[in-house]
Amino acid sequence: MLNYLIVLVTIAVGALLLYPKLAKAILWRATITPLASIIGSGFLVLGPILISSFGQHAPLVMIVLCVIAYLFGSTIRFNIARLEECSGVRSSLEDRLETASSWILAFAYIISVAYYLNLLGAFAVSLTPLNDAFSAQLLTSAVFVVILVVGWTQGFQALEHMEQITVTIKLAIIAGLLCGLGWFFIDKAAAHELIIEPATVSGWQAVALIAGLLVTVQGFETSRYLGDEYQAQTRIQSMRLAQWISTAIYLVYIVFLSYVFAPENLQLSETAIIDLMAIVAPVLPLLLIVAAISAQFSAAVADTGGSGGLIAELTKGRISPRAGYSALVGIGLILTWAMSVFEIISYASRAFAFYYALQAFIAAKGSWSQSGWSFKVSGSATLGILGLAIIVFGTPVE
Repeated sequence: MLNYLIVLVTIAVGALLLYPKLAKAILWRATITPLASIIGSGFLVLGPILISSFGQHAPLVMIVLCVIAYLFGSTIRFNIARLEECSGVRSSLEDRLETASSWILAFAYIISVAYYLNLLGAFAVSLTPLNDAFSAQLLTSAVFVVILVVGWTQGFQALEHMEQITVTIKLAIIAGLLCGLGWFFIDKAAAHELIIEPATVSGWQAVALIAGLLVTVQGFETSRYLGDEYQAQTRIQSMRLAQWISTAIYLVYIVFLSYVFAPENLQLSETAIIDLMAIVAPVLPLLLIVAAISAQFSAAVADTGGSGGLIAELTKGRISPRAGYSALVGIGLILTWAMSVFEIISYASRAFAFYYALQAFIAAKGSWSQSGWSFKVSGSATLGILGLAIIVFGTPVE
C-alpha cells in the first residue's frame, strides 16, 4: 500500500511541476536552478550524517546550516541589487574582490563536480553485485571522461536542456520520499516507538563538523549568474524563494528521519540513505538511485560548463573553455582516487565558504559606500569572517 502511495505522490508532483502554467512561469523558471543546486547532492548525504553525529539535535543543526546559508544568500542578493543600481560600476576594491571571488567560484565548481560524480558512482553501483569503492571510482572516472569528450567535441548545450527534466524528476521523487518517510514517522509515533538519541559529537568537534557541511546547502549563488536571462529583481526573488522552499524540505526531512532510526545501527557511507529508505518502503531505494544519477549528472554538466566559462572569461580567452574542462577533469580524477566523498565534501565546503566570505566583504564595502557605518556593514563583515573561519576549521565526517 505504501509503495503505491509513494509512486502516486511522485507522479502527481511530477505532473504538477510539468504543468505548463507553472513550468513556464518566469519566477519558477528562475527558481529552478538555485533550488536544484541546494537540494541536490546534500539531500542524499546530509540526513545520515546528521542523525549519526547529532541524534535528537539533528533538526537544530539543520536550522543552523539553513540560517547560515540564508545570511550568506542575503549578502549576494544585496550585491545583485547594488550592481543593478550602479549599472555595474563599483569601487576598484569591490571589483578586485569580485574578480577574486569569481576565481574561487571556478575552483569551487571543480571540487563540486568531483563531489557530484563520486556520489553518482556510489549510487549507481549500490544495488549491483559491484557495490564497492573501486567500482564506484571506476564508474566516476568513466563519467568524467564522457563529460570531457562531450565538452571538447560538442559543448554542453544539448545536455544542459536536461536540467528542467532532471529537476522535475528529483523534486517529484523527494516528494514521494517525504510522503513515505512521513507515513513511517506517524506509524512509529502512534506506537510510541520514536527514538530519542544523544549526539555522538559535541563541543568544538561538532562546530567544526557543521562548518564542513556548508556545501550541502550551497547552490543559491547560481541566481547571481543568471543576469543574461532574468532581471535583477527576479533573480533576488528566485534565490529567496529557493532558499525558503529548500529549508522547508530539509527541515521536514530531517525531523522525520531523526527520530525513527538509531544512530548506532547506522553504517555511515555516501549511500547510507538507501539502506534507511529500504526499511521505510521497498520502492524508495530504486527511486533514489534514479534521482541521484539524473540529478548528479546534470549538476556536474552545469558546473563543468560554468567553471570552463568562468575561467575563459577571467583570462579574457587566454585559457579556452575546453582547456578549463581538461583541468577540471584532471583535478576531479585525482580527488576521486585520493579522497573519500566525505573529504571532498569538506574541501568543497571550504571553497564555497571562501567565495561566500568574499561576497560578504563586497556587500560590506558596498553598504559602507552607500550609507557609511551601519548594522548591514558590520553584519556583512561578520559573515565574511565566519566564512574565513569555516575555511580554517571545517572538518570532514570520519
